[in-house]
Amino acid sequence: MEVTRLNFGEIIPELENDITSSHFLAIDGEFTGLHTGQDFNAFDTPQQYYAKLRSGGMDFLLVQLGLCTFRYNKDTGQFTHKAYNFYVFPRPFSRSAPDPRFLCQSSSLDFLVSQGFDFNKLFKEGIPYLTEAEEKKLREQLEEKQKARANSSSSKNEDSSASIPIPEEHTELIEDVCVRINDFLSNDEQDELILDGYNGFVRKLIYQTVGERFDSRSMHVETRAIDNHNRALVVTRALSDEDRKKKEEERQEQEKKELDTAVGVSSVIRMISQSGKLIIGHNMLLDICHILHQFCTPLPESYSEFKELVTFMFPRILDTKYMSCMDPFKDQISSTVLGHLHKTLSGEPFELVNVAPAVEGRGYASAEEKAHEAGYDAYLTGVCFLTLANYLGSLEEPAKKPVLPNSPLLRPYINRLHLMRVQDVTFIDLTGEDAEPPRDHVFHVTFPKEWKTYDLTQLFSPFGSVYVSWLTEASAYVGLHRRDQAQLVLNTLTQSDTYSVERYTEHVKRIKQTQRQCRCHRSSHSSQIYSPRATSQQRKKRSLEVQLTSTVQPLSSSYNSARKRSRSFGDFSIHSIEPIPEEETEAEDSKSGKGTVAAVAGGLAKVKRKKGKQGATAMFLAAANISTGKRKQEFEECDSWE
Repeated sequence: MEVTRLNFGEIIPELENDITSSHFLAIDGEFTGLHTGQDFNAFDTPQQYYAKLRSGGMDFLLVQLGLCTFRYNKDTGQFTHKAYNFYVFPRPFSRSAPDPRFLCQSSSLDFLVSQGFDFNKLFKEGIPYLTEAEEKKLREQLEEKQKARANSSSSKNEDSSASIPIPEEHTELIEDVCVRINDFLSNDEQDELILDGYNGFVRKLIYQTVGERFDSRSMHVETRAIDNHNRALVVTRALSDEDRKKKEEERQEQEKKELDTAVGVSSVIRMISQSGKLIIGHNMLLDICHILHQFCTPLPESYSEFKELVTFMFPRILDTKYMSCMDPFKDQISSTVLGHLHKTLSGEPFELVNVAPAVEGRGYASAEEKAHEAGYDAYLTGVCFLTLANYLGSLEEPAKKPVLPNSPLLRPYINRLHLMRVQDVTFIDLTGEDAEPPRDHVFHVTFPKEWKTYDLTQLFSPFGSVYVSWLTEASAYVGLHRRDQAQLVLNTLTQSDTYSVERYTEHVKRIKQTQRQCRCHRSSHSSQIYSPRATSQQRKKRSLEVQLTSTVQPLSSSYNSARKRSRSFGDFSIHSIEPIPEEETEAEDSKSGKGTVAAVAGGLAKVKRKKGKQGATAMFLAAANISTGKRKQEFEECDSWE
């Protein structure tokens, strides 16, 4: 079911009931782009991977959110589903509301167009959203405005010294408006007088002049949004005190309703979080990060706080990408791309689960081809999960079917997010310590910038096949397929005038030491005022220190390097490292040497968890307390005059 701002309010009660009564949920997202910034590296740690993802992917926008609810019927022994496809666009509902800026990646937009994505519907009917911090600030502003409006009738004209002189070119216009208002008050032919076609400055002059020339007890003036967000002044005759009070209450209720509507998609995320249901996704690190960053709060810089935030918002998640790469599935599934996975699960030894729509027109069928429509991909992900889970049950003695979301068989796969293109640490463990496999077979190599992958493979050819992961034009990580050759490499490939070779562990240790020294240096100088007399030698020294803290060159250098060669070469495992569902495009980028890797992309309910989650709660609420810059205006335009 397509959901836009036109029908969003209508479906909310039904959606809330579907989430509450479901056994699990599946999600998926579509984005305006994937990643910019530092390339992901095959030997990134989970912490490094997250840092690159956070800095290089969160300026893109999630523009379509797919949500599919799955419910098990004990009587029929079957699952049914309902699918929702939300178009998401941050339309400001008022001048004080956030007006976000976001990046677009041409290849991603072209890909969405090729899949039939309706950008006209997105921009015209997309559902807005607010983070909790943004919502809180807007509610405070609304309360202040309503209080000021209540006091405006007695205080508005007390200080005439702040009046704006009427420019000569506007004098005739203001006089004409006053005549129109006077005529309106003199007869009962119209219920209200609409003064439109004026800019904000002229409206301010009209407010001011009307307040000076007319009795506030005889009329009511307010600003109202009309066609296409244009604003106009609306004049009505004076009301009785009782009618005036009723009108103000209605206005306040309407303002509250508009703000509630502006929370939009964020309210859906709150429902999901509060439900505590198992959430299924495919290669869902991208989706989780964007959902948190866009609808909840900016992603924290700290990796440990990020893991806390995810588990606080979504206590139980399962990534079918990770699940299908693990035992007992990895030897039977050659490709874990969502479409390929679904096709594989349709044959032996698996038995694809049939999940019919709970209501006609509110779901999909497996035979449909609607790839990269977020709702359909969420549905497909849920079907794959059920099929994988039932296969686990079939291996038990006696066999168990169906395997429901609370089954102990699923515990090894819960709260683990798959990492793309990382050689040996293939997932983030949200509730435990991440794996730290030995990397004594990996070397950091520096060489002339003219070298290509072939030169490195030739250098290491006596020691067997290798995996090359480029860092800069003149450095790379090289991993041995035969780990027992590591010491022989050090004994044989001693430093020369052309290249240098050092263990990965030694390289990382040296980088960390340099970073500590730089932090100490910055700390010792943090209280000093910058002096233009700093010598060129000092500036060069600081520049060198900064360069040493990173193993990745600036974008321009990385781009030039990528144009000459592939970012990585070689393979250690039986399975190929596949792209994420935006997939085919990304794979082509990798083959062409662009080295592009898909990266993962706010309202938040103050969800009450167990006491053990209080630390995460405090961290999140603190993170959500972001400030919003004030807009510079020539004047403050009142919303009413009485």
